[in-house]
Amino acid sequence: MQYKNVQGIDIPEIGLGTYKLHDRECSNAVRMALEMGYRHIDTAQMYKNEREIGEALGVSNVSREDIFLTTKIWHTNLDSEDVLQTTEETLRNLDTPYVDLLLIHWPNDQYDLRKTIESMLVLRDQGKAMNIGVSNFPLSMLKEVNDEIRAPIFCNQVEFHPFLDQLDLLDYAMEKDILLTAYSPLAQGKVMENEVLQEIGETHGKSPAQISLRWLIEQENVVAIPKASSREHLEANIDIFDFELSDEEFDRIDRLEKSERLVNPSFAPNWD
Repeated sequence: MQYKNVQGIDIPEIGLGTYKLHDRECSNAVRMALEMGYRHIDTAQMYKNEREIGEALGVSNVSREDIFLTTKIWHTNLDSEDVLQTTEETLRNLDTPYVDLLLIHWPNDQYDLRKTIESMLVLRDQGKAMNIGVSNFPLSMLKEVNDEIRAPIFCNQVEFHPFLDQLDLLDYAMEKDILLTAYSPLAQGKVMENEVLQEIGETHGKSPAQISLRWLIEQENVVAIPKASSREHLEANIDIFDFELSDEEFDRIDRLEKSERLVNPSFAPNWD
């Protein structure tokens, strides 16, 4: 596994996304991933699988200190007290005294963002959330929380794949040394159908999915959290550290049409 260093902290470049993984499928996937060398696990209150992940972490031979564990506060739990109470429940479910990264899952203008952040900082000061951040924040909102509120934002987790442009967010993340975590990095499987990614993959003996992940992690401050549950896909997603994309190949992927946003719920913010 290779790591990105952001704000002095090492984060594994490939993590395991667990959205829609439940029950035994979830716990088995996490156990297999840790056995294979994964050290970055991503979950959320809304995923309803924190308990299964906690069980998998508990039976693993991997030390808790070696795992980068992220969870996210659901967008209806952003009241100051709810942040504290639901995070305590999350820690009980995960059976861990702390998470490495605690994120606001989606922005919600019904709550005072400054007060939400204040509660997250209480958790950080208590050692229950080592770092705090946001998810699905467009650039204008990221600037608000980082520049105006001056919150110590460590990460913005966003949809990011070869078919969606996040260049403005990436430029800002690099300028401010903020982690950009790419979810849905394989565009929900759509990368497998793309001829450019197929052609580049043939050159390297890799799949279009592996090319997509490589394209992401070759960018500064970017890590990716593809979801997988089978041994085959788990192994493939971390088998990307034995090659590099040429400048020409990287540019070909950069030139792909980048307007395909796949995750856009009714409560999503206005995207920049």
